[in-house]
Amino acid sequence: MDIKVDHETVIVFDLDDTLYNELDFLRSAYASIARSLEPENWKQLFASIFSLYRSNGNVFEFLSKTYGVEVTSLLKMYHNHQPNIQLFDGVLEIFKAIKSKNGRIGIITDGRSKTQRAKLESLGILNYIDSIIISEEIGSEKPSLDNFKAIESSLPGIVYYYIADNLKKDFIAPNALGWKSIALIDMGKNIHFESHKYIGDIYLPQRFILDFVELKFI
Repeated sequence: MDIKVDHETVIVFDLDDTLYNELDFLRSAYASIARSLEPENWKQLFASIFSLYRSNGNVFEFLSKTYGVEVTSLLKMYHNHQPNIQLFDGVLEIFKAIKSKNGRIGIITDGRSKTQRAKLESLGILNYIDSIIISEEIGSEKPSLDNFKAIESSLPGIVYYYIADNLKKDFIAPNALGWKSIALIDMGKNIHFESHKYIGDIYLPQRFILDFVELKFI
């Protein structure tokens, strides 16, 4: 899929499960918590709680009862740790290609400011991003138009693209605003997996891609 890019083109990305695998953040957080609670035997605890998560168990309730730690404290550890995560293949090359054509890059993501910014820092892409819109910082979440209008205000352009993964909430607003929308298909690794419930016209992107290798910026 060829995308023509110039100084009036704004390419906007979702973050979680679009630029990296959100399950890796969860694994990173559980490992960090395990190290804190069981410094000498953290791998065994990590294996246990990740298995519990995979079995739909309540990890934080288990840890709270076992170690006498308040759930609120555990959640703070989860959200505030420095994550160990990596970009999906092809993302960095895409960012470099966009910037080489004088295009601009934005991020629209839901979540806590500190958590989402730590993810972006860990992924090593902050130098490529021209505008970051995080739900906690502006007081609204997708699919609100406000999040996308915030990008339009910060990065005035002629053509906007939004590349994301979640049919439930990602494409309603950009479609309504006349943006070009592209969905990265879940290959079985996404932390949320209910796209089949959202196949109505308002939820669907204009294009689907299997991976970033399909995109070519010209």
